Order: sequence, then C-alpha cells, then structure tokens
Amino acid sequence: MSRQRVRVEGRQLSVSNLDKVLFPEVSFTKAQVIDYYVRIAPVLLPHLSGRPVTFTRWPDGVEGQAFFEKNSARHAPDWVRKVTVPSPGSAKDREVLEMVVLETVADLAWAANLAALELHVPQWQVGSKLQPALPDLLVLDLDPGPQAGIAECCEVAERLRVRLVDDGLDPVVKTSGSKGMQVYAPIRVADRDHPSRYAKALAQELSAQTPDRVVWRMEKVLRPGKVLIDWSQNNPAKTTVAPYSLRARPDAPVSAPVGWDEVDAVRDGADPGELRFRTEEVLARVEEYGDLFDVAGRTRARLPSL
Repeated sequence: MSRQRVRVEGRQLSVSNLDKVLFPEVSFTKAQVIDYYVRIAPVLLPHLSGRPVTFTRWPDGVEGQAFFEKNSARHAPDWVRKVTVPSPGSAKDREVLEMVVLETVADLAWAANLAALELHVPQWQVGSKLQPALPDLLVLDLDPGPQAGIAECCEVAERLRVRLVDDGLDPVVKTSGSKGMQVYAPIRVADRDHPSRYAKALAQELSAQTPDRVVWRMEKVLRPGKVLIDWSQNNPAKTTVAPYSLRARPDAPVSAPVGWDEVDAVRDGADPGELRFRTEEVLARVEEYGDLFDVAGRTRARLPSL
C-alpha cells in the first residue's frame, strides 16, 4: 500500500493508493475523488455543517463491495469533530453512535481518502446541547419507477414547487445523481414528526390528482410508469445524499443542484441528459452560478400545520 503525507489547510494527513481507480468505466481515481471534494468544499461544507455524516464507502471502487458507516468517529483524526447521537432503530446493539461532522477542507480530504464516495446527512443539525435539534429542512425524494425517468420527475418537481410556494415555502431542487431528484425547502417546526406528516399529505394529494403518474406508497408493484414521492426521508432517523456529493455509479455523477428553469426545460421536452453532471461540470457550474442550493440564503418558513 503506497502512503504519503500531505498537508491540507494546516492539517497533516496520511493518504494512500492515490492512483487506485474507483470508477473503472471513466478511469476516475482516488486522487481525483480527493481533488474533487477539496475543490467543491466551499459550497459543500455549508450543507454538511452541524449534520452527522453517514458514509457509503467503496474501498475497492464502485464495482466492489460497499458498506454504510455511521459509527465512524473511532478512526477519525483528533481534529475531526465528533458527536454522540442516539442510535436509530436500524443500528443493532447500540444506544448511541459516535459520528463525525465534516467542517473543513481537511475533513473532506480525510473522508475521501477512506473511499467515502457518498456523503449522506439528516435533515437536522446537532443542537447546542449536543443532541439532535428539530428538523430545519423538508425533503421530497422523487424516485422514478420502470418506464419513468428524469423528465417525469421534473414534471412532479414543478408541481411540488408550486404547492410549496403556495404554502409559503422557498424550495430548491437537485438531481439525486442517480435516476431521480430531490426537492427541499428550509423550514421551522415545533415537533420533529411534522415534516413527515406534511410530506406524506403532499404525496397523497398529488397521487390522488394524477394516480397514473404519481405514487406515494412504496410497493414496487405500484410504481411502473410513475414517480414515487418518498415522503419517508423526513424521518429523523433517515439520511439523504448531500448536495454536491459524488454518487457511486459507473460514470461518477454528482448529486447536483439545478435551477428551476432547467427543471422546466426538461419537463417541456429538453434532453434529460442535460441534468446529469460529472465533477468538472459541477465545478464549472459553481464557478458560473454560485451555489444554486443556498438554503441559508432563503426564507426559513414555518411549516403549515395539518
């Protein structure tokens, strides 16, 4: 194993196997993964701020075995922030998890060196008492079934945008980096289950309006030709892939923020491939447009009661 010491913003870090190809289809190496996360850090880090990160690690690349890692603090350097949070029901034999919060460029470089290709975060931050605070984001995850795709997701996303704006929210949208997309809105709530109730009601409403195009239930038999609005991602125990995270797909795509004009263009017949982005394209878009997913600069509205 080839190792070397590097310095990132004053932190010394041991990196290894930099020439290892993690995305064979496009010959994308670990060095390029680290480079991407270092360069995208100015817009990525605000979306990770205060949020315990779940890694999906692919030590042998996207054609090898992968694993989720929540309890990641045990092998983090001293300078990476660590938090203790209650264990979700899916974590066996643990009442708490020791997780990390990525706050600096060096933190991102360390995670990338672990082949943590994907970064997933909850819709809440760790509060001042070092416990999960109330959710500050709503997410509606659009997942197309067989015979549906990104164009159908764009149509549903635009309908959700109109509905959210009617309720006083200020939504943003990103591609999932896989088949679908996700609509978010910054929110204020008084109880942590409110986002799930609200998202479920929206999903049921759109499904009732167009049952041939939208489904809110998870059963796969219901999904051909339709878009699932996965409201359950608002469960505080769940996480969603972060904006600007790589996705572990053969062509090394990114979960990329997009403008509503781009969504509308694909809905109206533009090439769906226009909404699939790789690292250099995402970096160029940030250079040109800034952070299209700037939730901190948007109105954090009170979520309507049901």
